[in-house]
Amino acid sequence: MKKILPLLFSLFGVIIFSQKVSFETLFNDKISIRALEIHDDKVWYSGTDSKFGYVDLRNTQNQKQIRLSEKKLQFRTLAQDETSFYAINIESPAYFFKIDKKNLKAEIFHTDSVKTAFYDALLVVENRLGYAFSDPDSNNVFKLAKLKLFDNTNVYFENFSQKLYLESGEAAFAASNTNISSKGDYIWIATGGVKSRIFRFNKNHLEASFEIFNTSIIQGESSQGIYSIDFANDRFGIAVGGDYTKQEANINNIATTNDGGKTWQIQASGKNAGYMTCVKIKPGSKGREMVAVGDHHISYSSDFGKTWKKISDEKGLFVCKWIDKKTMVFAGKDRIVKMKFK
Repeated sequence: MKKILPLLFSLFGVIIFSQKVSFETLFNDKISIRALEIHDDKVWYSGTDSKFGYVDLRNTQNQKQIRLSEKKLQFRTLAQDETSFYAINIESPAYFFKIDKKNLKAEIFHTDSVKTAFYDALLVVENRLGYAFSDPDSNNVFKLAKLKLFDNTNVYFENFSQKLYLESGEAAFAASNTNISSKGDYIWIATGGVKSRIFRFNKNHLEASFEIFNTSIIQGESSQGIYSIDFANDRFGIAVGGDYTKQEANINNIATTNDGGKTWQIQASGKNAGYMTCVKIKPGSKGREMVAVGDHHISYSSDFGKTWKKISDEKGLFVCKWIDKKTMVFAGKDRIVKMKFK
């Protein structure tokens, strides 16, 4: 039996890898999109030129777009709770927008005017608290990162009660709003640049200290490090990235953890399609199956991220989300597309 099981898993992987995918364009516009949410059978997006909107998955002719500001703001974050969407523009001043799901009325409930404000990630957990992560303020000698909290009643909390210090040259990448993840009791944040690390804290104990874990993901330059993370549970997680200036480089750009982020194991080094900006674990797969996208490819793994197969040469896509176990949506330069496993 011990010999048969590995063979069965191997054959299973071959069968999955041999599956073909089909693509359908849902939306075209002059826009760059790096953040997506799924709600009410619609794909919601935020992007460049202050654009926010949706396209209906059942009827692509049903779509709507609004501008959150008369200014040409760039949005790379998007999150939601039961009643609202939330988005923060990159660069300063950073405006915290709340958009009502019923009437799409938008309001600004907080402004960060620090010159170096740059919000890389936004996450709402359990329809309760929002977590917004920004690069450090340059005038802070100790590089104190900013993690701000808010709730859906517009009660705003200033910086997190505990201190999170980044090293000089360490920051985060606003590539797909997925360098932050939450499962169970934990929230994880990934950084890159000179250092590429994982910060973990227990969301039920906000007074507790951050746990900081090193990784072996490629790092050392401002363009290198972790760009995206995802967790199946409070134990298994995946981190992907690389170097956006060297898209085909595929050494030490994928790692997995089996202990909640404490230790990371490099996977498929030199044996993957290169730089990745977003990774998403398939719902219900417990981490076995996942898809990652980079500017020049879409790749798939069926063995907990140990081996990867390029399943598409689609270019210019930065972010992805699962709709169901056979369908995903991707967005990036000027479009949103749906991919279906046949």
